Amino acid sequence: MKREEFKELFDKHFDALRNYIYYRCGQAEQATDIAQEVFMKLWEKQLHKPQNEQLALLYKMARDAIISEYRHRQVELAFMARPFTNGDESSADEALFYKELKTMYEKALKAMPDTQREVFLMSRMDALKYHEIAARLDISVKAVEKRMQKALHYLRLALTVQ
Repeated sequence: MKREEFKELFDKHFDALRNYIYYRCGQAEQATDIAQEVFMKLWEKQLHKPQNEQLALLYKMARDAIISEYRHRQVELAFMARPFTNGDESSADEALFYKELKTMYEKALKAMPDTQREVFLMSRMDALKYHEIAARLDISVKAVEKRMQKALHYLRLALTVQ
């Protein structure tokens, strides 16, 4: 998609998309943030589709982002509602266990073969789908699946607590 086409799409449909999101979530600032994020994701994908298909994709991405935001908010509320522990022995043990696990995870990532680590991080950190990873790395989706399978197996073995 050319810059001019994207600018035209943005200028023409941003307010309508933001209003759609606002209607669904009820918060103006959040609606603006999600709308901007959705347009940014569409720009990053660089799809070469007709404008009506891009518009449909924008609304689907917006709906998905709203649902994701709602789920995230529910997790935050559940976390805030749980009882506060005042540094007793079990929470100290949990903190130590978490720290050790994090260290083991970082070591495992460093030792993991580059091809597997690259696919794993693109999937988990960048939240890319397998077909998007395949397109970026110029490999097949099956190759991405295989590399991810090997990466997860590697991590499972490396993080097994003895």
